[in-house]
This record gives sequence, structure tokens and C-alpha cells, in this order.
Amino acid sequence: MSDTVDDAAQVASHLGFTSGQVVQEFGYDDDVDERLRGGLAALTGTLLVDEDYDDVTDGVVIWFRDGDGDLTDVLVDALTVLDDNGPIWVLTPKAGRPGHVSHSDIEEAATTAGLHPMSTFPAAVDWSATRLANRGRGR
Repeated sequence: MSDTVDDAAQVASHLGFTSGQVVQEFGYDDDVDERLRGGLAALTGTLLVDEDYDDVTDGVVIWFRDGDGDLTDVLVDALTVLDDNGPIWVLTPKAGRPGHVSHSDIEEAATTAGLHPMSTFPAAVDWSATRLANRGRGR
């Protein structure tokens, strides 16, 4: 992983965000990757909004560690103001790092919240990102 904001903006664009979007952030703490956060802000042109934001958002980033509580509850909260089909990314510490969350735990929480995991990739030096999407429903 690179240390520049430009490279972090590239990772942010890989997350599916674009200029002008409002991205809500859950689970911020002093261990989050500030380069990635800066890349998201540079890409969207706006600072990330916090958990208390109550207007419509275009996407969600959730920093989640083992011991942070119930991921299903966080996902349900995130869905409350998320625009239809907005990306939901769960960022967890990589395997072998303190706070690591197994993929099966993410999958279980996602399924309970009506979501399913799509893809996972290394988003930062210490963090992996897992994209969640709404389950398709027949209409």
C-alpha cells in the first residue's frame, strides 16, 4: 500500500465512490487508516459524515473490529439512510492483526441484515475491505 493521498484516492475510487457523493462512516477510532479517509474525502470532495448523520447518503464505510459489538446492528443502522444500491464497505483489520474479524462473521452479519458479501481486497496497510450488497429480489 502506498502512503500518498493520490494512491489512497485510487483505492477510494476502487470502492466505487465518485465526486459529489456523501459517504457515511461508522466505527471511526484512532486506528483507522487516515490515508484512505483522506483519499475518500479527496475523491468525493467532501468530508466523511459520521454515524449521527440523518440525511440520505450515497455510500457507507464501516470500520469494524472484533469486540466492537454487533456488526448486524451497525449494518442495519447504515441501511437506514443509505440511498438504494449505494456501496457498503466493511473494513476490518487484516488476518493476524489485533481486532481481525473472520469473513464468516462478516457473511453471517450481512445475511442477517439482508445483505451479502460481494468482494474483498486489501484497502490499506492494516485493513481489508469487504463490499456488501442488497440481496436481489424478484419484482
